[in-house]
Amino acid sequence: MRIFPLLTALVVSLVLYLAVMERAALLSFAGVMAEEPATETDSTDEAPRVHVVATRSDAEPVANTVLLRGRTEAMRQVEIRAETSGLVISDPLRRGAEVNAGDPLCELSSGVRKAALDEARARLSEAEINFRAASGLTDSGFGSEVRLANARAALQSAQAGVDRAVEELARLVMHAPFDGILETDTAELGSLLQPGALCATLIQMDPIKLVGFATEAQVDQLALDAPAGARLASGREVMGTVSFIARSADPQTRTFRVDISIPNPDGVIRDGQSADILVQGRAQMGHLLPGSALTLDDSGTLGLRVVDEDGLVSFKPAQILRDTDDGIWLGGLPDAINAITLGQEFTREGARVRVTWADDTGAAP
Repeated sequence: MRIFPLLTALVVSLVLYLAVMERAALLSFAGVMAEEPATETDSTDEAPRVHVVATRSDAEPVANTVLLRGRTEAMRQVEIRAETSGLVISDPLRRGAEVNAGDPLCELSSGVRKAALDEARARLSEAEINFRAASGLTDSGFGSEVRLANARAALQSAQAGVDRAVEELARLVMHAPFDGILETDTAELGSLLQPGALCATLIQMDPIKLVGFATEAQVDQLALDAPAGARLASGREVMGTVSFIARSADPQTRTFRVDISIPNPDGVIRDGQSADILVQGRAQMGHLLPGSALTLDDSGTLGLRVVDEDGLVSFKPAQILRDTDDGIWLGGLPDAINAITLGQEFTREGARVRVTWADDTGAAP
């Protein structure tokens, strides 16, 4: 009774051996041609490719803009102070008054200074007479060189005295050093000014400065005389040019001061107004592409998927330069690229795709 299970197991083992180990011979015996296994290359070539749309793009110069936050600032501001003491004898000028360079602002009483000048001039006359006499005696041989030198020194000292007296009188009147507007009243009539006391504060408002602060990443994009515009907190829009870029950073904020000169003939722009400033930066090379072409790689880097003429896909990191109504300007890319603008999310780096060029009517093989 045990012979039949043994025969059954033997037959099953033989069939399994032929089906697994001798499959080709078994199929040939059965009259069926065995299919050759497809190679990895053939399998890849025969696999259907993803269909994408790509655009050929050449880099073009892009006018970059830099956004700064800042404020308006008077082109000049100076505190005019007394250099000598005295009572103010001039009527005060009120704040807001426009003055021209050289206009008198404060005048002090002369006191005894005119008398001091008269005395100095008299001593100068005496010294001139003594010097001429000493010079004549020396030339005739009756005077010594020492006497002549003493007379010359006395003459120079007397001349210096006159110069000091004249300068002291000149300090009695304080003049405007440039055209501007008084920010404070001038010193009141009858007040006593000591050396260093304030006569008035004068500011120049035309032109006026816009002061912004650029970061370390922005400052290299700026250049002198570059055009710039700003919107003030009041809504007024102004235009000017870059007049100064700091060479050293602020030690606290690590930012660089940028000055922009703005015409202000009517004086409507005031000192200290907040402003949003746009400065035209150095031109960069970029590609204008639709924003939908942007994608991320596996590490989260922003960029584009590009394709070569054979349909091989690769990834290129990109930097956004400007956003416009026509698309996005992207930098950090080669001068010529084939950017996938449709279907980039359905492929990956290293894959082969079927390409339809946006500027052609047919598809690339």
